[in-house]
This record gives sequence, structure tokens and C-alpha cells, in this order.
Amino acid sequence: MATLPRASKISPPTSTAIFQRPVSEFDAGLNTSAAWTAHLESGSSGGGSLSDEEPDHDSEEPLRPARALYDFEGKPEFRELTVSAGDVLEVVKEDLADGWSLVKNTDGEIGLLPRSYYTFTSDFTPAPDLELPSNSAQQSRKEASSTDDATPRGSPRSTPQPIVPQNTGEWRGGFPSFRQNLLGGKSLNRFSSFVTSGAEEFVLKGTPAETLVTPPTPAGSHNRDASDATFDEEESNRLSRLGLGEADRHFVDAGPAWKEKIPPFRVLVHSPSKRTSVLSGAYTMYSVTSLFQPASVAEQDESATEGYADPDQEPPVATPPVSPTRITVYRRFSHFVILHTALTRRLPGIALPPLPEKQYAGRFSEDFVEARRGDLERYIGKIIRHPIARYAEVVTFFLGCESDAEWKRLIPQHLAMPAAGPTFYARVFHPAFNLDAEDAQEAVERFEVHTKAVGKGVQGLRNIFGRIREARLEMSKAERLLGYSLLSLITSKPLVSAPTTGMNEDDDLYDAKSKGLLNDEGAWCWREGCRDCLKLTKAMQKASETMQSVADLYDDHARRTQLATHESLKAMAHPSSLYEPIVTTHKSTLSRYQEATREGRTDEAVAARCETVLNTTMAEMETYHTQKWEDFRTLTMEHLDGEIRFYEQVLSRLKATRRAFDPPVFDELANSRRQPSIYERELENPRLTSKPLLQPCPHVFDSAPMRPVSVAIQEGVGLLLGPSTRGSVFGKFW
Repeated sequence: MATLPRASKISPPTSTAIFQRPVSEFDAGLNTSAAWTAHLESGSSGGGSLSDEEPDHDSEEPLRPARALYDFEGKPEFRELTVSAGDVLEVVKEDLADGWSLVKNTDGEIGLLPRSYYTFTSDFTPAPDLELPSNSAQQSRKEASSTDDATPRGSPRSTPQPIVPQNTGEWRGGFPSFRQNLLGGKSLNRFSSFVTSGAEEFVLKGTPAETLVTPPTPAGSHNRDASDATFDEEESNRLSRLGLGEADRHFVDAGPAWKEKIPPFRVLVHSPSKRTSVLSGAYTMYSVTSLFQPASVAEQDESATEGYADPDQEPPVATPPVSPTRITVYRRFSHFVILHTALTRRLPGIALPPLPEKQYAGRFSEDFVEARRGDLERYIGKIIRHPIARYAEVVTFFLGCESDAEWKRLIPQHLAMPAAGPTFYARVFHPAFNLDAEDAQEAVERFEVHTKAVGKGVQGLRNIFGRIREARLEMSKAERLLGYSLLSLITSKPLVSAPTTGMNEDDDLYDAKSKGLLNDEGAWCWREGCRDCLKLTKAMQKASETMQSVADLYDDHARRTQLATHESLKAMAHPSSLYEPIVTTHKSTLSRYQEATREGRTDEAVAARCETVLNTTMAEMETYHTQKWEDFRTLTMEHLDGEIRFYEQVLSRLKATRRAFDPPVFDELANSRRQPSIYERELENPRLTSKPLLQPCPHVFDSAPMRPVSVAIQEGVGLLLGPSTRGSVFGKFW
């Protein structure tokens, strides 16, 4: 069953006990047993964390009422609790290792349950550090919204307010429907993302005027000045501690579209290696390399020769290309969980890609480690492609912190930062009159229809592509069988399990040499010394070996090149589910905007804040448009390039074999006797069966109600069902 990530409330751990975890033989990052044992070992004063090696120790928490969102079939050996959607629960401990919680049902049974599978029944509250601005602040904001080129927003106060249940927002029902229970990417939270992201509170209440920060705007543009011209060092440090530093200020240009602060770069996840920790047991470590490409040589040359007009002097010599700057750090899966959790809390207004599913078995097999490496590379690639998430502080820290001691010291600070909530929208700046309400209404309707159609189409494409890969395996088998049959013909040796060759192993007349089927030189002829048949036999033997080579190409192409394309398709699936919170927030904000601009009930402050949220959601739609264009263009080009390379290899082998039938190569074949083919020994035991194709692990939003399928489980079921049935069974889930 797919797991939808949910931001959890994480308290800052004490510095003296942060790394004091008892020795355990379990891997807390990937085995749920470790979540259980870690809770038992730490007692009432301990708790799990998102990192295997970094538990946080909190005081004893009271039981909190909750309700199950999905059906979950727990495994007793992992101390997991089985629940049904809608069951009443009590949360004993929310933050255990790697996304698990300790809960109790109405029967008094206690067990582990993923945090994303339940919701607290009174957990949706306004941000504790916001209050309504004064009337004078509202009046000043009205004036600023009509005269300034940007729409500035403020930051929250540090004094917490009492928690009040939140009753606003769109009601989605207390119990999930059958379709939602099978996931399909839908969030089953009974409050809409308009509420949970903080957009509603921002629209209705705004931000305190005393912390309002307005970026200086040069005349005629929306470019900001350097940060040292706006904040002094003390103010900058204060905002950084509140999570309101320069990296938390986002700008929307005309379009609307996000303004990029830093140029794009590339990240590779590579060289996985198995390591062992005394604290958490065995785990897989990945190398994460960031590549920062300098300015292109062409741009440097153009700038160097610009305005150069003296024809008697030689132009300056172009500088050699500069290799990209590389930064390599080492991260494990639980570190990616930390990154995703922090980003979800700090950037609630953008569509973040989901993390790949956890693995319960076979997590150290070579095939699974490679699949996990590819999933993590695609995940971090999506993050750094986003113009806002790219420069988030936790992202730069994740990609740039090379010291393990520094990582362990600073990561609790990132996890302890408060959720941004409405402050995220308060730190979004955009030009005035940057959108039209009617255009925004039409855009979201078209966007919603388009993403649903894209998701459905990609799902069908994934299924067809899986069948194409299976067909390539069948083609490999056919080519191999053809090669065996041709070799059986010219050597007069029977091909086992293939009676269509016309040879009968039980025929007492079968003796190739005694009956004149082959002469002394191994030629396919009854005459001794026949040079013509010797040339023909050797050329046909070469053709049979080429067919075996082509069969190997078909097999390798399906298992490697086409698997990579199949994996890439998974990353483009379910855009509707990924952007559903954006669409919901956009529609709800439009409703608030129409109320605020209704004749006779105009509220300019609310309308201005609605415009900020709408600029954010429209910028997200534009980001999807850009990435969709890049993704499908790259995918199609890479697929065509792979097919061209494959067929060129096949063609080159066929052409080389064809030349063996033309003089002078054909004539030279008569100069020596025929040597046995390396494939003759396989005629008695032909390689006509192959191991099942590896399939991409299911997408988080795939509707299959199942855990991630490991390589070990796939192979086990394949042995039970047989190779022919396995493809059709598991093909339903890709």
C-alpha cells in the first residue's frame, strides 16, 4: 500500500542525549521491528526519529485521540497493528523510527502504525505564532497593495498562542471512500490543503505589521537589492532562526512564474555500498554528487570579443572549457526522509515529489539497490529542478554538508524549525495586477482536466511499455531458437525440445559422419574435399552465431535500456495526484477572492492576500508545464536514441555476416577446415528460458493495495506461477 508523506511535529532533541541510542541488531531505518525495540529500550522518555542514528528524547506524551485513514494489515512479526479505515485510535508515541507511531485501538491492543495512516481528530489548528494585525496595519497594507510594484507579506511572532480547534475549510467526509481506500494518490485528510497548508489562515488573518518585511524595488523592475542592503546582520540572524531568512523569500515574475535565484545544476546518486553500524546494523550508503556547471565557453568568448573592431590585431585566445565543480556527500535513505520531512514543513505551498516506498525484504539485493538508487536520483533531481526548492536551506545543507559530525549537529535544528504554514505565503512577493480572476478560473479548470488525462495516458503507456519489454524477450527467444535450428541443420545434430528441425534422436540411421551427412573437414556434404560446401557451411555457421548475438542484444536491451525508460515513465505518472493540493488551494482561494471583491462587501486586504496565494498556485502550474515539456521531450529522445543504437548494433552484426557470403571473404573460408561452433554444446540443452524481467518498483501513488515488491518476492512468486504467468500478474501493477 502506498504511503502518503505527512509532516509530523518534531521537537528539538537535547544535545546531551541526541546520539545515545542503545545497541540494537535491527536497522531502524528500514525494519519496523527497530521502531518497536527502540521504543521499548528508550522507555517513556525516549522516542524515535527520522534518522536511524539520531533518536530524540522527549518527555512522556499523553494519549492523543486519532482516527485511521486507510486500511492497514500489520505483520505480527514486526509488531504492527492491523486497523481499518475509520477506526478510533489513541496515539501512545507519535515519532518513532522512520515514520512509524505506537498506537492503541479500542480493544487495548498496542502496535506500530505508519504516521501517514492516521490523523489526529483535533490536530488542525491555526499557526500558534500569528495574530490579527491592527487596524492601522490593515490600512497601511491596503495603501501599499495599490501603490507598490510588489506585494510584501510579513512574518510570524515568536509568542505562542493557545491552541483552538480549526473548524473552517472544506469538509471531505470523516470516512474514506472505497476508491480513496485504494489510494490512487488521493489525500484522505478530511481538511483540504487550503487549510492544512496555511493558505486559509493567511488569507483571512494576514501577518503582524511589526514584522512586515518589504523588499526594495528599483523603478521599472521587480528585482531585489542585495540582502545586506535590506537587513543588518543582527536582523538577518534573527530571521534565519525563525526560518525567515533570504532562502525563505520567494519571488513571482510575470506569467505568473517563479523567479529563479540560482541557476540549475545536476545531482547524481551513485556508487551504493553496504555498510554496518553498531547502532543500527546494516544499511546502504549512496554517494550524492552535485555538479555545478560554470558559464559556457561560448558565452565567455562572446563577452571577451564583444566590441572588438581592430582587424589588424588577433582576437584574444579562447579559454579552455572549465570542468564542472563537484561536491560529493554520502547519504542513506533515512537522510532522504529527513530532507523530505523538512521540505514538506517549510514549503507547504509547492508540489513536492513523493519519496520512493520503503522496502521490507530483499533490500540488499543488487537489483533492488540499483532500483532504489535510480528512484532517489529522480527524487532529488525533481527537487533541484524546482526553482523554489532548489535554494531551500535544508537542500543546500543536504547536498553540501561533507562532515558527518556537522551533519549530526545541525540536522536537529532543521527538523526543529516550525512549520511554515501561512508564513510561506507571507514571504512570497509578486508584481501588482499579476493575474486576472477569470483567467485564473479557466486556467485551473483546464489544468485539472489536463493533468488527469496525462496521468491516465501515462499509466496506459507504462502498461504497454511493459508488454513491449516482454515482447523483446520473446523476440530474443525466437532469434536464439532460429540460430540453434540453423546450427542443428548444418551439423546434423538434433536440437532438444525442438522436433521441428526434422531430426529424430531415436532414429538409428542418425550418425552424421558414417552416413555422409558431414565430411572429414566438417562440411555439410557427403563428398570429401568439397570446397564449395565447406565455404557454405562455415558461412552459415557464422550466420547462426550472429543470430545468437542478436538474441543477446534483444535480451540486454529489454533488461537495461528499456528498463531505464520504464523507470522514467514512473516519474511522470500521477500528476493529478501530485498537484491536487495546488488545485484545491487555488479553487478555495478563488472563492475567497470572489467574496472579498463582491460589490458592497469589498475587502482589499483579503483580496490582496488572495492574489498572493493565486500567484503561488499559478506559478506551480507553470512549473509543471515547464517540467512536463522537458520530461517528455527528454524521454522520447532518449527512447529513440536507445532504439537507434540497438538497431545499429543489430544491423552492423547482420552486415558483417552478410559480407561473409561475398568474395573474397567467402572464397577464403575454404582454406581451412570448419571448427565446431561454441553453441553446438548447447543443442542438447538450449538456453530457451530466461529469468523474469525486472519491473520498476510501484509508484507511491499507484493504486495497487500492496507493499513494495522486492526482488526476492518477485522471484518467489515467479517460481510458483511460472515465467509466462508472472508477467501478466505483475503487469497490472506497473
